[in-house]
Amino acid sequence: MAETATTTPTDAADPTQPDGAERADPPAGGHSSPSFAKSLFVGELHQDLLTPYPTMARDEQAKVAGLIRSLYDITDEIYDVDRIEQDRWIGDEVIAALGEAGLMGLYVDEEFGGQGLSQTGYCRVSEEFGRIDATLAVVTGVHQSIGFKGIHLFGSDEQKERFLPDLAAGRTLAGFALTEPTTGSDAYDLQTRAEREADGSWRLNGEKRWIGNGNRDVVVCFARSEEHGHVALILTPDMEGFESPFRYDTMGLRGNDLRHLTFTDVRVPPENVLGEVGDGFSIAMNVLNNGRMSLGTGSVGAVKKLIDLTVDRVQNRQQFGQPIGDFELVQEKIAWMTSYLYGLEATSYATTGMMDAGVEDVSLESAMIKVAGTEFLWYAANRAFQLAGGEAYMNDQPYAKILRDIRIFPIFEGANDVLRAFIALSGLKVLGDELDGMGELDLLGAPVRSGGLVLDYVLSKVKRRVAPPRLTHVHPQLRPLAEPVGEQVVRLRESSEKLLRRYGGDVRTKQLHQKRLAHAAMDVTAQVSTLSRMTATMNTSGAEGTATERFIAETYVERAAQRVTRQLDHLERNDDDAMHQIARVAYRRGGSGFELYGA
Repeated sequence: MAETATTTPTDAADPTQPDGAERADPPAGGHSSPSFAKSLFVGELHQDLLTPYPTMARDEQAKVAGLIRSLYDITDEIYDVDRIEQDRWIGDEVIAALGEAGLMGLYVDEEFGGQGLSQTGYCRVSEEFGRIDATLAVVTGVHQSIGFKGIHLFGSDEQKERFLPDLAAGRTLAGFALTEPTTGSDAYDLQTRAEREADGSWRLNGEKRWIGNGNRDVVVCFARSEEHGHVALILTPDMEGFESPFRYDTMGLRGNDLRHLTFTDVRVPPENVLGEVGDGFSIAMNVLNNGRMSLGTGSVGAVKKLIDLTVDRVQNRQQFGQPIGDFELVQEKIAWMTSYLYGLEATSYATTGMMDAGVEDVSLESAMIKVAGTEFLWYAANRAFQLAGGEAYMNDQPYAKILRDIRIFPIFEGANDVLRAFIALSGLKVLGDELDGMGELDLLGAPVRSGGLVLDYVLSKVKRRVAPPRLTHVHPQLRPLAEPVGEQVVRLRESSEKLLRRYGGDVRTKQLHQKRLAHAAMDVTAQVSTLSRMTATMNTSGAEGTATERFIAETYVERAAQRVTRQLDHLERNDDDAMHQIARVAYRRGGSGFELYGA
């Protein structure tokens, strides 16, 4: 394999650097690694995947800007949050208007009536959905991000011609039926069954729960066949035996039509099989990998709205003779939200850019931004709620609805703790394949299998230098922040190898360590993404003209580096045993119950 970015040939100049700083070029005809995040676990820093920072072509930028203007024109005129909460549906007129404006088929090829946007373009628009209202983001996201994404990616020409024009125009809505009453995070172990009939059709039996748009027009359903493995089937509610017996009453997202579905001897014609028979599970995971990106960027949009609300509040609310925004504890919350947002946004669009550039495997990166984005949004909402004070508790303010709506985000499209295990164990699997005697370790069990698409990772087999990999593709003024990244990558590999040698295959059960590795890898990825973004900004606008943005980026990178150190330190020094024991005590006692002495 060609030389990787962990080496630094002296004859390669980086044209993005003002001083012609040295860099390593990716091999001709492609990238030097199939996965940025997985490479970290083997001590490699494939910066060519994230630098220079990806941008949309100008014509697509203009198209995205026009679509966003159309979105706000529609929502300003006819999107009524209070009515939607009361009616429990965003309204067919809203769907029709969005479809007419081209907002319901953003990535669909133009030949099928869509806008033909890249993944980055799609996520930029979906970010604005999230900024306007979580319910709007979820209903349209279920439709596009996952609902008919499988048809777009894996459908035959006939299936695309039959379904995509109406779906892209908003004349029909799509759902994604994977979750079952007994199958949540372990999505591989489906109980819904589909068996092939003599005439080539399929007989479907089972049930699904929590399916958005489940009783609408098109539902992509996943099932298992005893003989053929997993299959993906395109269903329509007019099929005999397809029922939606009830709608769920949810805490938040009240305008999202969430359904229970049952299938009783539903006959599915052979032309409605999506992709190849036996590929159903990989299709589902591939779709979810795409959906997680829009959850990450939707979280970016929602946090921007929270910051707007909060900044206005703290500057205009007077207490103790001054605006509350002047108090340090208030400023700390605003600063945390603003700096973390910068890093999350950088990482999210670095990931979409990798997909647009043809990087084959972004499964870990998409999981990372889903975990980071949805949890950051939750904590940011809590801080915004706190700064709004007692008024936030009133239902005529937006905060209560925001909290109710977003609490599901860390749960659906892959529960965040499952995704943490997926990130860590996938990375450990890559490292184990390289280490002598560890290539046969069984690390890809249920948590990893259900976390996302797992592709083969081809190791470079290049002899690594004793010196750590260097992050060289950054603006000269950012190099003091870039230097520690290489050391972090080396330490991540060393820590991962130590865990593998200590626990072997039992590392699958060490979930607290998995969480630490996952978050360390997430923060390394975020640092590189942020430095890449800032480098592009400085190269375009000059160092002096971007001083404020640079200060925010530097603060985020420094804090992310501290988090990496803390997570890897805790692999050796922690109170995990105490936590295990206390949990077992609670289990034995059936609760917390210790009586207060003397009470």
